[in-house]
Amino acid sequence: MSLADRLRRLSPERLQGMRRGIEKESLRAKPSGALALTPHPAALGSPLTHPRITTDYCESQLELITGVHGSVQACLDELTEIHQFVVRELADPCCGAGDERLWVGSMPCGLPPDETIPIGSYGRSNIGRAKSVYRMGLGHRYGRRMQTISGIHYNWSLPGLSNDEYFALIRNFRRHAFVLLTLFGASPALCPSFVAGRDHGLQRLSDSTLYLPHATSLRMGRLGYQSEAQSQLAVSYNSLDGYADSLHDAMTQPYPAYEKIGVRNLGGEYNQLSTALLQIENEFYGTIRPKRVIKSGERPLHALRERGVEYVEVRCMDLDPFVPVGIAAPTMRFIDVFLLHCLLHESPPDTPEEIAALGRNQHRTAAFGREPGLELERDGAMVPLLDWAAELLEQCVPIAAALDAAGRGNEHTAALAAARAALDQPATLPSARALATIERDFDKSYTGFIRAQAEQTRNHLMGLPWSLAQQAGFEVMARESLQRHAALEAADTVDFETFRLAYLDADQLAV
Repeated sequence: MSLADRLRRLSPERLQGMRRGIEKESLRAKPSGALALTPHPAALGSPLTHPRITTDYCESQLELITGVHGSVQACLDELTEIHQFVVRELADPCCGAGDERLWVGSMPCGLPPDETIPIGSYGRSNIGRAKSVYRMGLGHRYGRRMQTISGIHYNWSLPGLSNDEYFALIRNFRRHAFVLLTLFGASPALCPSFVAGRDHGLQRLSDSTLYLPHATSLRMGRLGYQSEAQSQLAVSYNSLDGYADSLHDAMTQPYPAYEKIGVRNLGGEYNQLSTALLQIENEFYGTIRPKRVIKSGERPLHALRERGVEYVEVRCMDLDPFVPVGIAAPTMRFIDVFLLHCLLHESPPDTPEEIAALGRNQHRTAAFGREPGLELERDGAMVPLLDWAAELLEQCVPIAAALDAAGRGNEHTAALAAARAALDQPATLPSARALATIERDFDKSYTGFIRAQAEQTRNHLMGLPWSLAQQAGFEVMARESLQRHAALEAADTVDFETFRLAYLDADQLAV
């Protein structure tokens, strides 16, 4: 069946049932551009139990989470509102954080020595301690600096899809994700503190900036979310069962290098949750994940196996430093079109050879995506990146038109047209714009550029209308999260080691 035939089978009602949500990470930074080392501000609530404001890896890395929305604009409006509350609290001297900014770049601000980057703290409850110990494990395994990278996760669903259809989408997404890295990658440069003491292969733009001249997303390249240990995992996305079995093995079989670290140190403090290749499901890195909302205490893999895929989580989007909340409406609409293309396009099974080639394509695009004539691997042959991308975008034209017809507008067609124009003019891509601005306006300083954008973002958000009712609503959420946090700590009935062993029991991963 052709792509056009598959598209015709999607009714306007199903297309209108598309849902999306955003999880957006940002470091808290000092006005100087250094990492803020203050605790998570109490005025923002408990990062363990707040539904909209939490932390990711380190104590200084905020994660802002929208609900699930039926329109791009509604999702963006909520994300903006959460940002408004956060920047106001960070600017409030009574907040406890002091005068701090949200760092608007994916690559981090000025970092202190690795061991002094503060790991997220979630309190004394067993589940809170487990979150902190997991992050301690990430620090031992990959270094704390790698965990300060920030990005946007785009959660997406379409009603009526089967597990097989979601996995077909995922396979095609992995094949074609280079398009998103090329169009929306925005991290071609970084502060040298991120790679201090490491072999990095970057070029020196100035004393304060390292870069690659044609990079799109250093975040998604070899210096970003990569793991030599995990590279041994050739996880297949041909079925839910195969995917689940791969993760099950990775979370239950000891890994020699991590056995040397040990679960606890000689003083009895926890180094990590387990000595397996993966401590928990979220440790598995990837450009996209199948996901399911879990019940309290439930393992994500068990939820997937028992009730199937509910949505996919796109994980390869950089923060756009030119956009106040890190992602723009046209970008979101393009992702919607792109994901539909991945769903509707023919999706043959993957193979270990293809999986390896896709990894090489990702690294090439991240490091050299704007290099004239760059070629990627496709079906055993080399093809120009721009030709392949243009072919895919051409196939997206009827998909954008169908979405516009269902919504009675033209926003998706406009977003696709903008993407096609950007491919034709690589100097307009976010990675190229960021690098040109760094060189032209900020004395070749990555930190200077992002500091200025962070200040501009803060002023923009502070200048938007903000009502007493909005402020009160977020204050209620913060208070209620602190109450739930306290209740969790009071409800524990077993010691942490008993809790850890029960949570990691292999039976918790089965159906």
